[in-house]
Amino acid sequence: MISKAAADRWPGKTTTERVGSGTSNSTTVHRSASTARFVTESTANPNPSGTISQRI
Repeated sequence: MISKAAADRWPGKTTTERVGSGTSNSTTVHRSASTARFVTESTANPNPSGTISQRI
């Protein structure tokens, strides 16, 4: 996790999001680091430096 100031300095390389209450941290999702769009696990696995995996 990085600070808001760092995210503001590099908007093309960071994503920000809010996670609502009630999440169980039981589901892993994958996102493209450049577009912040959700991608499949088969897309994320060969490109670990270009994707973000997180539990929601």
